[in-house]
Amino acid sequence: MVRSLLYRRTLTVKTKRKTRRLRQSIGQVIGLAIALAGVAFGQAQQVPVEERTLSNGMKLLMVERHHSPAVAGGWVARVGSVNERPGITGIAHLFEHMMFKGTPSIGTSDAKRDAEIIEQQEEVRDAMRREEAKMRLALRRGEIDDLAKPENKTERYRELEAQFNELIAAQRKVLVKNEFDRIYTTAGASGMNAFTSNDMTGYFITVPANKLELWTWMESERLLRPVFREFYAERDVVFEERRMRTESTPLGKFQESLEALFWESHPYGWPVIGWPSDIPAITKAQADEFYALHYAPQNITLILVGDFETEQALGLCERYFGRIPRGNTNPPEVVTLEVAQKVEKRMNAQAEANPQVDILWHTPAAGHPDAHALDVLAAVLSGRSGRLHKALVLGSEVATSAFAHQLARKYAGMFNIGGEAKEPKTPGDVEAAIYAEVDRLKNELVSERELQKVKNNFAAMAVRRASSNFHLLVQLIRYEGGGDWRAINTEIPSILEVTAEDIRRVAQKYLVKENRTVATYTRKPGTKVPDDPALAGLSAEQQAIVRRISSQIKSDTNRERLEKQLEGMESQLGQADGKQQGLMKIIMVKIAERIAELSK
Repeated sequence: MVRSLLYRRTLTVKTKRKTRRLRQSIGQVIGLAIALAGVAFGQAQQVPVEERTLSNGMKLLMVERHHSPAVAGGWVARVGSVNERPGITGIAHLFEHMMFKGTPSIGTSDAKRDAEIIEQQEEVRDAMRREEAKMRLALRRGEIDDLAKPENKTERYRELEAQFNELIAAQRKVLVKNEFDRIYTTAGASGMNAFTSNDMTGYFITVPANKLELWTWMESERLLRPVFREFYAERDVVFEERRMRTESTPLGKFQESLEALFWESHPYGWPVIGWPSDIPAITKAQADEFYALHYAPQNITLILVGDFETEQALGLCERYFGRIPRGNTNPPEVVTLEVAQKVEKRMNAQAEANPQVDILWHTPAAGHPDAHALDVLAAVLSGRSGRLHKALVLGSEVATSAFAHQLARKYAGMFNIGGEAKEPKTPGDVEAAIYAEVDRLKNELVSERELQKVKNNFAAMAVRRASSNFHLLVQLIRYEGGGDWRAINTEIPSILEVTAEDIRRVAQKYLVKENRTVATYTRKPGTKVPDDPALAGLSAEQQAIVRRISSQIKSDTNRERLEKQLEGMESQLGQADGKQQGLMKIIMVKIAERIAELSK
């Protein structure tokens, strides 16, 4: 009996050892297979872009894919807020709005009368600007306290304002509202939109394959013969957008202050939407000059992705876009560089939001060899399986959420780590915990398994973003506007070459005290905390949005789909504005919590 028991115990021990060795071997094989698959994957996923140049210098990128009878078409003007100057900040974003106003044949029932009214409006606005100069002088002398107050306007300004309003009423009689959009939608097109960033302005839409010629005519017409009708009304719309997006959100105005503090000399320091004093001061003459310089063919790239024949598409683009005369002058290069930061900067704010911390470090521009190592470093830290979530949210429970991302813009970069405190913990506690994780990266090499997992995620995201014509189009717009479209094919192979030593090196080089700017937010006294603390500081409308999305998340039982949604939002976080980032971070926490529930 004793011998039998000893035999079984020995057999059990041997079996466990064999099982352990087998698991280790299987793990090594899987790791090797994953690594080899990742490299092969990165090499295989090349987007077959055909590049041509039209006779007027306009670049054309084409990706012929016959998956569905549709074409995602767009174009990018290589102009953003970085190309502005003080006094006209926000003008690049204003053009995003103006490019939908139509042409002499689109957007009006009487082109001749429309042009006459626009000319008369400019005469009145010139006189109004002379009065505005008097009012600004009175403001500097302390004679008035606010240019926007009606009682501070001069008598002559009020008379001119009344004349201008009469001209607006006259123009409305000949306007055909939203005709540009209606022509497209009637033809079966969808998803028409645009965006403006620091470095570019992009326009896009999806049309049926048999409507490609309509796209080339419509888009070339608004570039060749744009009519900036309702210019001043649209300028007011942009100003209201700024108020809603920045000044009426809990953290919007502070995010703007943080970026202005972070960038000392670079044009990235002013907001894409523009400073509040500049937007209402932009003139149509300034807009015409800006358009002629930055919307010239040699500063634009056309992009087509979908069901078309390359040579036929090239012929259509040359026929329509080739009509546009090449600009007389190339846009000036951005030459102002960010000065090297010498000391840590700090900003402390009380906000109608949950306590949190936001940390920014200066990093290189897109295309720099270190940019990809910083991308991988951010991925190691971020996400539900990242180090920040494990250490700060699940481990010490000092935070309810934490994130990290690297944003490599065209001329300079920014690395961002932040987290929301889990009360009664403070932003200072979260900040200290973040630095502890950063120090780990500086002192210890990331394991090969952890590194390979991150690389595989990058490769998987590359597949997903190329899964549809539209998503591929948007990626090409962003790569081309940010420097060079070829990065869409070189990015993943470069990321796959990043080593653990590269991660440690860039952490030691860039994530240092004298290179960082820190913002801490504490809850403003008197701020009402809603039933769900995550909604603190959001407007009623924003709370409704989050509650609706949260309800959908709670009813979702597909863990894989939720994980993909979380990964997608993490990859897009750095490209969102302040308002969008706040909402995205809250939703990301909700998704992560639901994934945790499904994992039990």
